Amino acid sequence: MRGAYPGTFDPPTIAHLAVAEAARSQCALERVDLIVNREPLGKSTISPLATRIAMLEAVAASRPWMTVVVTDKAHLADIAVDYDVLVLGADKWSQVLDVAFYSSVAARDDAVSRLPQLAVAPRQGYPLPDDCVLLDVHMSAVSSTAARSGRVDLVPPEVRRLM
Repeated sequence: MRGAYPGTFDPPTIAHLAVAEAARSQCALERVDLIVNREPLGKSTISPLATRIAMLEAVAASRPWMTVVVTDKAHLADIAVDYDVLVLGADKWSQVLDVAFYSSVAARDDAVSRLPQLAVAPRQGYPLPDDCVLLDVHMSAVSSTAARSGRVDLVPPEVRRLM
């Protein structure tokens, strides 16, 4: 079984790793792909793609069950094709449901209907989808935004040298 875990990962945090590890364990995944998009939806200012890939490769190097994938696909339903599980945070789930990211309500509904099994990390203040695997991760206070602001304690040691 394979899991798709898309994100900006700017930078990858200890919460990202905890979510990937929980999904692997709770969903019996053989592999979790950290999927980074060249131009992510809704992100205007991000680190260069090469920097984000280098950070993800540093994290994956010591985890043989984890790989890094780069995509040009924008919507999670397209990214998750051929995967058994889509791994995401509850905040991302809210974004999946936001019609502003689609051409129409019908396009959004079609995309949601094509999603595989969801494995979702709770995030304070965000609803959870029905029938998802609720990941046993409680790190709502950890964010890439805080890490970019100097909280290097929120990133894995192998990422700190690349920031």
